[in-house]
Amino acid sequence: MNWLLVVLGAMVGAPLRYLTDRAVQARHDSVFPWGTFVVNVMGCLILGLLTGAVSAGAAGPHLQLLLGTGLCGALTTYSTFSYETLRLTETGAGLYAAANVVASLVAGLGAAFAGAAIAQSVWA
Repeated sequence: MNWLLVVLGAMVGAPLRYLTDRAVQARHDSVFPWGTFVVNVMGCLILGLLTGAVSAGAAGPHLQLLLGTGLCGALTTYSTFSYETLRLTETGAGLYAAANVVASLVAGLGAAFAGAAIAQSVWA
């Protein structure tokens, strides 16, 4: 039955990723992959909130499967991040590639820590 929770979460996460990526990228006239950046940071925030809620006892393993593995697993994308960074490098946009790596790491970790801190303050 656990697999069904993962599937249900992914059924929301995958289209949400695609639609968010397209909507964000359409608003930016830049080679920087803003859409992928936004979905990855959103996923980090959600996982941080979920981790904080679990550690405070406000969420359990079923919610972890639904939101963590299913939704965030389909929402976020390391492979597209890697591909877009490589593509930036190959097209001579090395500064954008470096910015993508650094910004994704800093913003992703920041979002995860912020989410965990928010959850801890709400449910502690």
